[in-house]
Amino acid sequence: MTKATVQLFRFAVTGVIGLGADVLVLYGAMALGCGPYPGRLLSFLAAVCVTWRINRRYTFTSTGSQWREWWRYLAAMSGGALLNLAAYSLTLWLMPAAVWLPALGVAIGSLSGMLANFFSAKFLVFKS
Repeated sequence: MTKATVQLFRFAVTGVIGLGADVLVLYGAMALGCGPYPGRLLSFLAAVCVTWRINRRYTFTSTGSQWREWWRYLAAMSGGALLNLAAYSLTLWLMPAAVWLPALGVAIGSLSGMLANFFSAKFLVFKS
C-alpha cells in the first residue's frame, strides 16, 4: 500500500470516530435545549477537535506548533464543513422528522466533506 492509501484509510477511520463524537455532542446539545442547527455547530467543532488530535498522532506527521496547526486544521476543514453542513441541512429539510434524522444528516454530511477534508489536511495542514 502506498503512504497516501494508508493515510486515507486512517483518515476514514478517524472520521468514523469523529462521526461518533459529532452525533453524541449533537444529541447532548439537543437534549439541553439546542435546536438541530445550533447543536450541529457545537457538535461539528467537537468532531474537529477529536479528529485533529487523532489525525495529528496517527494519520499524518505533525508539523510543529500545536496552536498554529490547530488553527490551520480548523481553517482547512472549512471547505469540507460547507459541504458537510449543506448535506446535513438538506437531509433535515427533505426527510420527514424522526428522532434518528439528525444522526443520518451528520453521517451524510461527513461523507460529503470527507475527500475535501482529506486533501486539505494532507496538503495544507500536515504537509511534509
